[in-house]
Amino acid sequence: MAFEHPLARKAKVWTALSRDGTQQRILVVATTVVLDPKNKKYRRSLVDRLSNAARAYLADTNEAASFVLIGGKPKEWKPDGSAAVNREPLTLEMV
Repeated sequence: MAFEHPLARKAKVWTALSRDGTQQRILVVATTVVLDPKNKKYRRSLVDRLSNAARAYLADTNEAASFVLIGGKPKEWKPDGSAAVNREPLTLEMV
């Protein structure tokens, strides 16, 4: 079962490797929702709705142990991972 939510542009479970060599499965959710509380377009209710949906997904499945939200504008997302010019860095919210 894949994670789906109206506020999520894309979601995928990735395996993260820590510095000590241990692995952890993490649900990575890409969204256009502003995640920076200092931004005037930030809406805590939207971030909470998406976070709660991710938590519920993790509770219902054994696919991942935690999740991370990645925010930004779609035009800033590049498939090769290169940074776009004149943009703020993507925001990560670790839970």
